[in-house]
Amino acid sequence: MRELITFAVGQAGNQISTAFWDTIRKEHGLNQDGVYEGDDPLQLCRIGVFFEESDHAKKYVPRSINVDLEPGTIDHLKSGPLGKMFRPDNYVFGESGAGNNFSRGYYTEGAELLDPVLEVARKETERADMFQGFQLVHSLGGGTGSGLGTNLLSKLREEYPDRMLATWSVLPSPKVSDTVVEPYNATLSFHQLVENADLSFCMDNEALYDICNRTLRTKSPKYEDLNTLISYAMSGSSTTLRFPGQLNSDLRKLGVNMVPFPRLHFFTCGYAPLVASNSQAYQTLNVAEVVQQGFSSHNNMAAIDPRSGKYLTVAAIFRGKISSKQVESEMHSVQTKSASGFVEWIPQNVLTSLCDVPPPNIKLSATFIGNNTAIQELFKRTHGQFSAMFRRKAFLHWYTGEGMDEMEFTEAESNLLDLIAEYEQYEAATIDDDEVLEEDYLDEQYEEEVAYEGGEY
Repeated sequence: MRELITFAVGQAGNQISTAFWDTIRKEHGLNQDGVYEGDDPLQLCRIGVFFEESDHAKKYVPRSINVDLEPGTIDHLKSGPLGKMFRPDNYVFGESGAGNNFSRGYYTEGAELLDPVLEVARKETERADMFQGFQLVHSLGGGTGSGLGTNLLSKLREEYPDRMLATWSVLPSPKVSDTVVEPYNATLSFHQLVENADLSFCMDNEALYDICNRTLRTKSPKYEDLNTLISYAMSGSSTTLRFPGQLNSDLRKLGVNMVPFPRLHFFTCGYAPLVASNSQAYQTLNVAEVVQQGFSSHNNMAAIDPRSGKYLTVAAIFRGKISSKQVESEMHSVQTKSASGFVEWIPQNVLTSLCDVPPPNIKLSATFIGNNTAIQELFKRTHGQFSAMFRRKAFLHWYTGEGMDEMEFTEAESNLLDLIAEYEQYEAATIDDDEVLEEDYLDEQYEEEVAYEGGEY
C-alpha cells in the first residue's frame, strides 16, 4: 500500500479538503462517520491509501491533518457532518489567525505551530506501512495557506527528502479577489513552491465559477460548488492508487512523466463529464466525448487558455469499463489533430491510466492533468499586480513589521520572473534547436576528453 497523507492548511484548504474527503468516502462506501456500509470488495481493496482501519467495527479514519491559525474553521469542521470521521488529535490550530499576512503565517504565528504539526505528521507516517508522500491543500491568497502552508512544505522536504510532495493550490483570480494583498502572498508562495514541491496543481476561483455558470448552469455558485469540482479532480488523480486498473499510475509515476525540468511542475486540471443536470438525459457518454470535453478550455480549472501555450506533457486518467484500444486511439487522434498544441521535442508526451471502477452514479469519467506553458499567464498576472504595489511600497509595513526583509520580496519577484522566462523558452523551443544543442554537447565531450588526456583530472 502506498499511503498518502493530506494536510489541509487555512480556511480554503480545510473547506476543499472536506469536499475531497466527502467525495472519496462515497467512492469507498463509507458513511459520514467513516463506517463501511458498501457491498463491493473493490471498495476496500486499497482503501488504506487514504484511510486507516481502526479497531472499532469497520470504522476507517482519514489520513488527514487539519491546520489553521484560528480556531473558527476547525470548530466549524468538527461540528459539521464529517466531524466525527477525523481523528481528534489531528486538528492543530492557533488562537490569533494570520490576518491575510504571509509573514504572520510563515514567521511569527505560523512558526509557533510548526512543531505540533510536524509531530502529528510523524505519528501519521509511523502508522503507515509504506507511505508515498504528502499532499497539501491550501490557497495562496490568504495568510495561513500561503505562509504556514509553504513553511510546512519546506520542513517536510527537509525531513522526508525522498517522499513525493504534491500541492493543490488555489491561486488568486483576476476578477475574484478576497484580499488586497493577494499578489504579495501569492508571489512569496511561488518562491517556496518552485523550490520545494514536486507537483503543484493550480486552480483558481474564476475558472471554477465559469465552469459552474457555463457548463453546469448553476445560477449563483457557492464555494461548496467550487470545492466539489476541485474534489473531483483530486479524487480522479489518485484513482489508480485506490482501485485496481488496466494501466496503473501513482504520484511518483505522474511526476516522472509530467515534469521535464524540476522547476516546471505547475499543472492545470480538467474533469469530464461535466453536464448540467437538466441536460443529462440528452448526453451520450463515450470516450471521444469525454476526451473532447477534457481538453476543452471551458473545462480548465485555471483561468488560462491552453491554446495560447503548448502542452509539455499531459496525463489522462480514465475510469470505467472501457477498452484500452479505444482510449489509445482517441488520445493519439487528439495529438495528431492538434499537433501544434504539443511541443515537438518531447515525443510520446501523453501518459494514459485506466481504472476499471467508475465513480458513483456515472459510467465513465476522466481527469486530465496538463503541464501547459500557458500557465505563465497566471504568473504574469500575479507579477503585474505585485510590481504595481511593490514599486510604491504599498502595504509593505505589515510585512516588515513581522520581521520580514524587503530583500525577500525582491528575491521572490526575480524567481517568479525566471520561472516565466523558462516557460517562454521551452514554449519557443523547436526540433531545429536540437542541432545547436547537439553541437554544444559534442563540444563539451571533446573538451572533457582533451582535459583528461592532458592529465588535468
